[in-house]
Order: sequence, then structure tokens, then C-alpha cells
Amino acid sequence: MKTFLKQFKNTILLLSVIGVSSCASQKDIAYFQDEPLSNAVEGLPSNFEIRFKTDDLLTIDVSAIDPDVARPFNLPAVSYNANVISAQGNLKMQTYLIDGNGNIEFPVLGTITLGGLTRSEANSLMKEKLSEYIKDPIVNIRLANFTITVLGEVSKPGTFTIQDERISLTEALGLAGDLTIYGKRDNIFLIREIDGKKRYSSFDLTSINVVNSQSYYLTQNDVIYVEPNRARVRQASYNQNNSIIISAVATLATIAAILIK
Repeated sequence: MKTFLKQFKNTILLLSVIGVSSCASQKDIAYFQDEPLSNAVEGLPSNFEIRFKTDDLLTIDVSAIDPDVARPFNLPAVSYNANVISAQGNLKMQTYLIDGNGNIEFPVLGTITLGGLTRSEANSLMKEKLSEYIKDPIVNIRLANFTITVLGEVSKPGTFTIQDERISLTEALGLAGDLTIYGKRDNIFLIREIDGKKRYSSFDLTSINVVNSQSYYLTQNDVIYVEPNRARVRQASYNQNNSIIISAVATLATIAAILIK
């Protein structure tokens, strides 16, 4: 009888440990574990520029030595509410939506194709067209709705507006407060729209060579998803009934210990 009770006690204790514990190695958690490629530094896309695409909202500011000459090309935003004036007291600038054909409608100049161009290419095109009306025009184009979304096992999931039109994968994860301890480091998922079609890729943050990926620098409307690891999946399956079961197991273990004595 004592042998049976002792075996019963050991089984109960083993089940308790399995039910409430999990383990992880450094390889599951640490970033950039391997050695970089010999040409990694030279391979970094340091001159990366986003390309404008459908549904982008642009602000286009035109200036010249004579402000009166540039005025017809700088329309103020039209609105019927008090939000036209910004917090700084400045009139908000007109935005231009890139349509499905990659075009915007610009004052005086009419239809202009900016879809598929980088900001520097769009600046050059606008200057070329404005040169017919303005001597030495200055053009400043900004993307007004550059956002990225980070979901999954991060500390602060959400959608973030990017001001400088340049952000890397690791910077985006930093905005979201970094991965939680439950995020899979070796399978970060990226969803990107190219020419109206969804494209997918994944990143392995445990490798330093992730910085050489063609998708390392993000574009507008990218979605990043951090997959939960096995510990999180097990934790998600935990429910309020488990606490009752664990208490019952602990009670049985205690009884078994008393009986063995």
C-alpha cells in the first residue's frame, strides 16, 4: 500500500510541475546571435527611399524668390470646421491623393503621375513642370499618411505614424515597445502591398544578417506580426478551471504524503 501511495504521490508531483512550468534557452530569446557576413556593412541599403503609391496623401509646397508667383500652386486646405487651423496656429496645407492610376490633380499643372516615384524623383518631375511658370522653383513633397502597424507579441501593439519616411524593421519593433518574452524571434511576419497585391515575407531576428534583407526598411502601410511562442500558446490554453485542478492536485499530494508517513 505504501509503495502504491508513494508512486501516486510522485506522479501527482510530476504532473503538477509539468502543468505549471516551461523552459526557454538563450537561443529562443537573444537577437543577432550569429556572425555577420563579411560584406554586411557594404550591403546595407543606406540610400533606401520609399516609392509613392495608390492612396498616398501628399503635401506639396512650392516656393520661389517671388512668393506671389508661387502662390497659385499652394492652395490652402478647404474645410468647414474649426480644425483647419493647426495647434501651432498655421493653416494646414492641401493634400493630394494619388489615385488608382498613380496620378494627382495639381493646380495649374493638371494631371501629374507620381505613383511609383521616389520623393527625389517626384521633386525633379515637379520642378521640371513648374519651370515653365517659375524661375528656379523649390519643391518640398511630404507623405502625410505614412503609417505602419505592429501586431502580436509586442509590448505596445498598434498603428504608428512615421514622420521622416524612413524606418527599419527593428525601429518599428522599438516603437511597439519591443517583443515580449513570448514573441518568436525567428519568424517575424511582414505583410506588404505591391501593385495592389499582398506580398508576404518573414524575418529571423536571431540572425544579424536580417539587416541585409530587401524588406528590412519598411514602406507605408506595412503590417508586422510577431507570432507567439509555444509558452504563450500553452498559457493561452490555461483557464480558470486549471486553478481548481492544481489546488486539488496539491491537496491529493499532501494527503498522499501524510499517508506514506
